[in-house]
Amino acid sequence: MPAPTTPDDATSLHTPRLLLRRWHRADLDALAAVNAQLEVMRYIHDGRTLDRAETAERLATYQRHWDEHGFGLYAVELKETGELAGFTGLAVPAFLPEIMPAVEIGWRLGRAHWGRGLATEAARAVVAHTRARLGLRRLVSIHVVGNEASARVMVKLGMSLERETVQPDTGRQVRVYAMDL
Repeated sequence: MPAPTTPDDATSLHTPRLLLRRWHRADLDALAAVNAQLEVMRYIHDGRTLDRAETAERLATYQRHWDEHGFGLYAVELKETGELAGFTGLAVPAFLPEIMPAVEIGWRLGRAHWGRGLATEAARAVVAHTRARLGLRRLVSIHVVGNEASARVMVKLGMSLERETVQPDTGRQVRVYAMDL
C-alpha cells in the first residue's frame, strides 16, 4: 500500500483514488443522501436513516470532534469525479463505555461505492497516518453482528477480534476488533 501524503496540518490525506479531507458546508446534501439509504444505515446505531437536519447535526459534531481531539472523520471524495462517497476516520466511541478509553476507526460509504475496496483504501490511509503522526498506541473498530463487509475491512487492516458484547443504548450485538499501532 502506498503511504498517504499529508500536509503539515494533517487535515487531508491522499490515496491513489481518494482525497480524505475535512468537511465543507457544501457536503451536507451529499452526506444526507448517504445517510438516507436504508441499506447503508441498517448497521449504524439503531438502524434508522437520518434526514437532512439530523445529518447537519452530525456534521457539526464531526467538526467539534476535530477541534477537541485534533483528529476525526474525514470526508471521502473520489479524485476522479470530486463526488463525496462517504467518510472514514477516527472517533471516540463513548457509546460503548466498557472499552473506554479508546479511539475507533470507522467508515460509511454510499451504496454505489461498495465492493470496490474504497473503505479499505481510505481506512489504510488513516491507519498509516495515525501510526506516523498521532502517537496513538491502539485502535478499535466496532462491528455490528451481521455487517460482514465491515468486519472484512477490519481484518484487512490487521485488526483482531477482542471481545463480543452488547451496545447498551441499542441492545445490538457487537464485536470489538482491535490493533496495536
